[in-house]
Amino acid sequence: MSFLNLSGKTVLVLGVSNKRSVGWAVAQALLDEGAIPILGVHRPARVAEVAAFASGCKIVVCDVENESEIEALGTSLSLEGIKLDGLVHSIAYARYENSGMRFHETSRKDFLQAIQISAFSLVEVARHLKPVLNPSASVVTIGISSTQVTAENYGYMAPIKSALGTMVRYLAKSFSRDSAIRFNSVDAGPLKTRASAGIPGYLKNYLYAEQLTFRKRALEVQEVASTVLFLLSERSSGINGQGIVVNAGMDLNYFDADIVDRVTAIQP
Repeated sequence: MSFLNLSGKTVLVLGVSNKRSVGWAVAQALLDEGAIPILGVHRPARVAEVAAFASGCKIVVCDVENESEIEALGTSLSLEGIKLDGLVHSIAYARYENSGMRFHETSRKDFLQAIQISAFSLVEVARHLKPVLNPSASVVTIGISSTQVTAENYGYMAPIKSALGTMVRYLAKSFSRDSAIRFNSVDAGPLKTRASAGIPGYLKNYLYAEQLTFRKRALEVQEVASTVLFLLSERSSGINGQGIVVNAGMDLNYFDADIVDRVTAIQP
């Protein structure tokens, strides 16, 4: 038997958008363990694209910006008699068209849309899918490891991800009243994904973050996926309401000697 004992377990992975997404890395890892991933995409146009590389996997459509679609997903899974052993929420969205604006210039419309999709959707997904979650299911979302860092190019997503972490703790407490369902987040360092490529100035921050890691090598989506699988498994039964940082030590290495030398070097 595998250490994680995920064989035969059914897990819904919301946020599978392309081959380089964290969601797909999680789904692949689940398949390797003999689990049954159900892949969630946010619009019908994505179904054919994902089906092309996820042959044999069930794909569902759910735009979490619309609560009615979340409710419909829960109803559909229930009618099909599907019970979930795990749920992965790997969803984030923000408009970066006005990336030159400072934080205090953020529009209400943009902020509310981003926090609905990236954070509050976890609450609505948990509420509407609770009837199809097994009593000891595990719910995992993807956060970031540096919500306290004011990265200007990341804009208002850092405080939104911070809110997501708070929602994880409150959901863990709320669900504990009548179930053993757990909620945790994997708080990842910068990753090379198609979604991150749309963030202005991301490449420079990614390369800088890579040099801040202890190993001088950037985080990989597979490493995030491995942590997600651990949290989905019964081996992590004692972990609830937590944010597990996965960033290769990036946030502990501000005074790396190589970087300090480069910044303070006397120019000729």
